[in-house]
Amino acid sequence: MDPLPFRSMTVAGVMSGTSADGIDVALVRIRPQKERLALSLRAHQAFPLPKSLREAVLAAMDAKSTSTAELARLNWRLGIAYAEAVRKTLADHPCRLELIGCHGQTIYHQGTPALYAGKKIACTWQIGEPALIAAEMRVPVVSNFRPADMAAGGQGAPLVPLLDYVQFADAKRARVLQNIGGIGNLTLIPPASGMDALLAFDTGPGNMVMDALTEQLFGKPYDRAGKIAARGRVLQSVVESALRDPYFQAAPPKSAGREEYGVSFVKAFERACRKAGASAEDMVATATALTSESIALAFTRFVRPRLQRGTPVDYIVSGGGAKNATLMKLLRERLEPVGCTLLDTSALGLPVEAKEAAAFALLAYHTWHGRPANVPSATGAAHPAILGQITYV
Repeated sequence: MDPLPFRSMTVAGVMSGTSADGIDVALVRIRPQKERLALSLRAHQAFPLPKSLREAVLAAMDAKSTSTAELARLNWRLGIAYAEAVRKTLADHPCRLELIGCHGQTIYHQGTPALYAGKKIACTWQIGEPALIAAEMRVPVVSNFRPADMAAGGQGAPLVPLLDYVQFADAKRARVLQNIGGIGNLTLIPPASGMDALLAFDTGPGNMVMDALTEQLFGKPYDRAGKIAARGRVLQSVVESALRDPYFQAAPPKSAGREEYGVSFVKAFERACRKAGASAEDMVATATALTSESIALAFTRFVRPRLQRGTPVDYIVSGGGAKNATLMKLLRERLEPVGCTLLDTSALGLPVEAKEAAAFALLAYHTWHGRPANVPSATGAAHPAILGQITYV
């Protein structure tokens, strides 16, 4: 469709990530300005998934086989959950909502082509029925963002770099935006650069391995503030062995998910920890160190060489991992000696939990106006693409 001129809108971004721990809703006011868009966060709320629904999501993501009936039911049940989350957010923060961008729940993501039924294909699948959200809220919904980028030859991820650039680009300082959700991902924005200079990719496991071990060993969904990890010792030999995984050596563009760092990886990681004589606390501490070391490795190997010597770097963290004090301490120890100033997005006006939901509000806004929103230098796509599909009321 022909692009429309940007106009001011209030958009809800809805996100549930690879941790499958809950739904984030961000109400974002987006206004066109002379040189770039201006975003202001009107509200953010987080809603934990009901236990039975989270179990169903995790089972679908890690399933070697499942039924079409199970997936169909899960798709519709998630649509109801997303609609309820938006409705509750609006009840607490009334405004005239004009559009919803819903990422959906990723249940499978394969960013690089592999042979299937005689053809090499890449594929992705995010579920959560948008028709239910549109019908409930009486507002158009943009969903299914990733396939258009993949059809253009990209990996369908990461898609957050558009928000990173609009919200955080700086004329004098390099900015690295590191999100730590279930998976870690970063965006490099060199100083005084255009979007074609961005580098973005998934760094590896974020909270996923830590959360799985914490739930398995301590019966808690995550290591609140990193207190369990702080009591354990890091088994450096296990971390070094895990970092030999080919993913960490591969050059961007690249993307990862539960397919790489889900059940199978966690089982192998746990076996390695036990073989090294680890306590339960040691395992969580070692998983926390794996996340920090993989992030530091991504910076030194792929990011730093893109910058001129002496360029000041703000390393800006978001996502649930930003609230893990032990993880942040490890990151500070690894990144500050190589010239980074570590902070989180809250210091720059965007709560750490709200960033990804806000990003999908911005992506939906671009789709509505017929504008491309992927960053080919980040995803590997051959050209810019208009992302997502619109479900009308």
